[in-house]
Amino acid sequence: MEPPKMNPVVEPLSWMLGTWLSDPPGAGTFPTLQPFQYLEEVHISHVGQPMLNFSFNSFHPDTRKPMHRECGFIRLEPDTNKVAFVSAQNTGIVEVEEGEVNGQELCIASHSIARISFAKEPHVEQVSPPPGRRSQRGFVCVVFYSPAQITRKFRLNSEGKLEQTVSMATTTQPMTPHLHVTYKKVTP
Repeated sequence: MEPPKMNPVVEPLSWMLGTWLSDPPGAGTFPTLQPFQYLEEVHISHVGQPMLNFSFNSFHPDTRKPMHRECGFIRLEPDTNKVAFVSAQNTGIVEVEEGEVNGQELCIASHSIARISFAKEPHVEQVSPPPGRRSQRGFVCVVFYSPAQITRKFRLNSEGKLEQTVSMATTTQPMTPHLHVTYKKVTP
């Protein structure tokens, strides 16, 4: 079967397509956690619809035991650079993040978060978003909608590796850097 033709709406995100593996392991930190490392496999694909499909699967670097998992969709508002990132996570969180894609950089922040009634505490909390910041490539990351709980930045670096940086706020901590991982592409 021939692969589907990419919908032109998502062409600005084509640099994210493929299977990516963390290289080196990702690093996590948060005031309430011991620093940790993790391995992660990312699949970003399309089926010809005006969205990308994704899955993020992280594993303990020594035992290979599954850790955090999430899957969902990345949508672009046609004829704009506005992006929505919709994810369901194994922690019982469902999240919508919105932001912008500029070149090979995607900056998004929480628009809404829902969680199962018995989700583990501390819960992610609403905080005021930071003002737009200029990235290393000169783009301003602007948050459009509601207050942020989680912010993410994806970018393709000069070595052709995908980087993801995540910050978050909870009911016990202000907005704080949480994760950073660099991925190498293993399949287109």
